[in-house]
Amino acid sequence: MRNESIKKVVLAYSGGLDTSVILKWLQETYRCEVVTFTADIGQDEELEPARAKAQALGVKEIYIDDLKEEFVRDFVFPMFRANAIYEGEYLLGTSIARPLIAKRMVEIARETGADAIAHGATGKGNDQVRFELGAYALEPDIKIIAPWREWDLASRAQLLAYAERHAIPVERTSGRKPPYSMDANLLHISYEGGELEDPWVEPDPSMWRWTKSPEAAAGQPRYVELRFERSDVVAIDGVRLSPAALLATLNQLGSEHGIGRLDIVENRYVGMKSRGCYETPGGTILLKAHRAIESLTLDREVAHLKDDLMPRYAALIYNGYWWSPERRMLQELIDAAQAHVNGAVRLKLYKGTVMVAGRKSDTDSLFDTAIGTFEDDAGAYDQKDAGGFIKLNALRMRIAGQRSKTT
Repeated sequence: MRNESIKKVVLAYSGGLDTSVILKWLQETYRCEVVTFTADIGQDEELEPARAKAQALGVKEIYIDDLKEEFVRDFVFPMFRANAIYEGEYLLGTSIARPLIAKRMVEIARETGADAIAHGATGKGNDQVRFELGAYALEPDIKIIAPWREWDLASRAQLLAYAERHAIPVERTSGRKPPYSMDANLLHISYEGGELEDPWVEPDPSMWRWTKSPEAAAGQPRYVELRFERSDVVAIDGVRLSPAALLATLNQLGSEHGIGRLDIVENRYVGMKSRGCYETPGGTILLKAHRAIESLTLDREVAHLKDDLMPRYAALIYNGYWWSPERRMLQELIDAAQAHVNGAVRLKLYKGTVMVAGRKSDTDSLFDTAIGTFEDDAGAYDQKDAGGFIKLNALRMRIAGQRSKTT
């Protein structure tokens, strides 16, 4: 890549050590103009210092975009319509943010006339794949610079030395590397590295930043009612909120009640296993509620087909294929099945658990008390019919059983 002519590059920029060094390295190595892009997707950090740092390094075009509503409305909510979980546990908090960032980087490249984008993902992780697959899908001829795959700065000490040589402003409050590598957005916060690299070691209780421990959570349960329209939650306890405000409110409720902690060893797309810890309080509540309203409103075979497709859908997101034709096709199928997922779910939050306390749909429920009752069903269901149904379904097994008697 270094031999290619790069005139302007859009850099995904946080203002931290890594991306500040990358900014200067791009200017020095490629002799190009750098446009910085900082996405506000609810990471709960002050983002304006990133602007000052970029200006100090001579950047003229600086983008700091509030993408929280788009993130939840167009990425988180569609993912939750599929009840997506990777490898049975992970709610894909980091994975689902990357296609939005890639999309905005490509848009900025078009707006500014840049011919390349750059990111700070390492050559060992999933994020490099997610950013680059997304960018190539949206702009097939875009050039991509991944400094961690090119430079010889292999340690934090080398990054700090580079920053000092080039007078790059770097926060040095603690004097040492933070104990974990963290990524946060409105859906979750993740932790990797440090003591977590030993999968036998329990995380230090001080690691968790969002949620109370279940032991320290409120001693009384909290009931909350979620209203769904076409599969998306639109109101909490009767109050309609925007998508981002809804998720933020669920995060606060879940955190107070110790909900959403996760400690897993997952399989990265690049081939290695990695141990990660996650806090996804609002997402954990949302998933439970969504499955509850679907249980009332989805046809049995539609629900089972969705469950069959979900692991594939989740893997597509985890591996970076949000913008692929197969994910889009699956999304159209899933969304078509969600037209009648309307109603309300009442949940009980208590010491790390989310329990369904009730569900109802005034217009789209498939639950028929007259048929499902254990009492007199007044002729709605003829129990004699079950005998023929069972015999027909047993036919192939009876034939196989007869064969077994003769061998």
